[in-house]
Amino acid sequence: MLSKFHKASDKARRFLQNKATLFVRNLTMTKNTSKVQALYDLCNATFTPSPSGASPPSSQALQKLCSLLDTFGPADVGLKEELSDDDRGHGIFGLNQLNRVARWAQPITYLDVYECDGFTMCIFCFPTSAIIPLHDHPEMTVFSKVLYGSMHVKAYDWVEPAQVQERKGPSSFPVRLAKLSVDKVLTAPCGTTVLYPKSGGNLHCFTALTPCAVLDILSPPYKEEAGRKCSYYHDYPYSTFSAGNGSFVRNGKEEDYAWLEQIETPDDLYMRQGKYAGPAIQF
Repeated sequence: MLSKFHKASDKARRFLQNKATLFVRNLTMTKNTSKVQALYDLCNATFTPSPSGASPPSSQALQKLCSLLDTFGPADVGLKEELSDDDRGHGIFGLNQLNRVARWAQPITYLDVYECDGFTMCIFCFPTSAIIPLHDHPEMTVFSKVLYGSMHVKAYDWVEPAQVQERKGPSSFPVRLAKLSVDKVLTAPCGTTVLYPKSGGNLHCFTALTPCAVLDILSPPYKEEAGRKCSYYHDYPYSTFSAGNGSFVRNGKEEDYAWLEQIETPDDLYMRQGKYAGPAIQF
């Protein structure tokens, strides 16, 4: 009887030892999981693909994503911070025309981290003075986290119901009224910004004031056949087509409004594909 008890005790002890070993192993794996992997896992659980793209995140899921993104730095995605040198710190106001031309000739580097039907994870690396022109994100939610450096963000949302002004001339296109939502400088470390289909600055422009990088999560991704084509715009001051008529202004001042004209992809948008060198993602 006593020997049976000892055997049972040994089995119980081995069982508990195995459970403890498994717990420690899982804990170690959790500690060793990269932030990129954690971000992928959270996005994968948050954005459910559907025929129309992805369902919008709940406020709780949105907060979780922002909280995780807030912790990201360049090292977490395999980047090293680009330090200002030469006259790059002068941003869009260079010391002379030659230097400005040299800086404008440097491309923005696009790093594709991950993409599926539900979301895209990507990084844009900017040299000083580089610009991603004003563009939209139709029916999309976008999280942006500046990893290093400083950039100026200018963003609009469409005025609803739509206010459209027809223009005269064979090469003229209609302009639509938008309201300024964001006009500020973001300098790392800073919090995550979020834009939504109808608010938060769905149409935005990025201008690099120093070398900088931004990590973006877009959900659902751009997909032209689903109606999510990236369109570019030129913004005109409100007075350009209103001739002093303030009837379109409902909230705020005239300076808070602009007329946006859709344009072709700008010729000076200089972007190249780079290779993501950060931690691998396990699907």
